[in-house]
Amino acid sequence: MAIEDDVLVIGGGLAGVTAALAAADEGTQVRLVTYKQSTLRHASGLIDVLGYTPDGEGPIVDPFDELEELPEGHPYERVGVDAVRDALEFFDDVVGDAYAGGHTDDNALVPTHGGTVKPTARYPSATAAGVASAPEDTLLVGFETLPDFEAPLAAAHLEAAGAPFEARGVTITFPGIKRDDAKVTRYAHLLDWDESVDGTTGARDALAAAVSDHLEDESRVGFPAVLGDDHPEEVRADLEDALGVEVFEVPMGPPSLPGMRLEDVLYSALEEKGVRVTSGVPVVDYETNGDPGRIDQVIVDRNGADVPHHADQYILATGGLVGKGVSSEREGVFEPLFDCYVPHAADRYDWFVDDVFGDQPYARFGVVPDTELRPLDEDDEPEFSNLRAVGGVLGGYDYAAEKSGGGVSLSTGYVAGKRAAKQVGE
Repeated sequence: MAIEDDVLVIGGGLAGVTAALAAADEGTQVRLVTYKQSTLRHASGLIDVLGYTPDGEGPIVDPFDELEELPEGHPYERVGVDAVRDALEFFDDVVGDAYAGGHTDDNALVPTHGGTVKPTARYPSATAAGVASAPEDTLLVGFETLPDFEAPLAAAHLEAAGAPFEARGVTITFPGIKRDDAKVTRYAHLLDWDESVDGTTGARDALAAAVSDHLEDESRVGFPAVLGDDHPEEVRADLEDALGVEVFEVPMGPPSLPGMRLEDVLYSALEEKGVRVTSGVPVVDYETNGDPGRIDQVIVDRNGADVPHHADQYILATGGLVGKGVSSEREGVFEPLFDCYVPHAADRYDWFVDDVFGDQPYARFGVVPDTELRPLDEDDEPEFSNLRAVGGVLGGYDYAAEKSGGGVSLSTGYVAGKRAAKQVGE
């Protein structure tokens, strides 16, 4: 007997979780099936809508001014501008005070660990005090054992980029950590629990004392995003009290504590809404039960045993080339689970250009959706009437160049979840 649900979402990243939450919000029985760890923990935690146009113009001040101008087939064109707004409001309701940016349509310019500024629509509250648009002199603090963040170099890049404030960077020893292979969670937990670093002094006071020796006239201090995992607000508040200035986090590369925090918030929301989560198992096949245009059930590999899962509606959220939701071989490019059509040049040497920083065709590889987000075949007909695709598995856009990945995942996940739920039983 197959395990029964109304809506089954395959993939546990931002797009998949959003789709599951949106479908559950309509009162349907939803299951999320995910194989590997969520990609959320590797992401920056920033939610970009549109930072640059497909032609590379930007950074964009108001992304909503540009959404109407995107080409046919872009995921935003498929769902419409109103859906993007609705998805952001839905996200704001789910994450609450953990995120900022909902007060304006304008992008915020958020400093990154490389010293660049990233136009983004929603950002962790821990980052809010550091937005580059605020003309407040800034001290960036790096740690000797955390080489991914070179604070002096990042500060120099910010000033060279024309940031409206003076930036200075210093590198210090993080109290209590001597090994350069310590995980970011080790830094966070030292501060979370304010562990003693010398038998008498807690980690928070010790860190504040180490920074205060370098603080001059700056009104804010930026740290790499390691300031607590379980109690980040409390850690930042204590550091602000001790230093007498605002404290913010600079988003880092993977593994990402802001991404892990967002994952915790979203998966808690799944639990609250009654979404059933099946993790650590891959979906390996599907069956149509005699109707080639409709998925009847998918097959999940549970420790070598094939377990059928039946649902009325399905949502594909397996990611793009990086997440293996789109695969490539010498002979072609394809979506590996349902064998959905992925447009690409016949000659694989046309999949890329020699310029590493050029407009790479492979960056836009993905399934082609209709306005219902159903993947289309080569004849522009839906592959399956009850399958929708969301997030990185969609083609027609370059999320890295546009800085649009989070927004596309949110908006397509939201639309697919709502529409799938409303079509249950039809």
